[in-house]
Amino acid sequence: MSFLISDAYAEAAPAASQGDPLSSLIFFGGFILIFYFILIRPQQKRAKEHRNLVSALAKGDEVVTNGGILGKVTDVGDEYISVELADNVTVRLQKQAVATVLPKGSLKAAGEK
Repeated sequence: MSFLISDAYAEAAPAASQGDPLSSLIFFGGFILIFYFILIRPQQKRAKEHRNLVSALAKGDEVVTNGGILGKVTDVGDEYISVELADNVTVRLQKQAVATVLPKGSLKAAGEK
């Protein structure tokens, strides 16, 4: 009966075609450039602006911390600042905790003092 059923043989696998390695390198390089300009560069710019903001802190500046606390800087040290939140209420914070420096008079305009 074997004459009615033909033998089945596996087809030879096609030769794996290797693409041009230069095009792969260009694609990878383009991906790295896009990643740099969309993610890395803006983050470095924000970090530099924050370092400048923190180094320029001075007594009398009105600030907002990362936690949302508003106050007036009463003392500036190397690593820490003292912030007056209300009359006779002062907290000591790391300089890095400052998110924004407000324009002068912002606290009075908001009715804080």
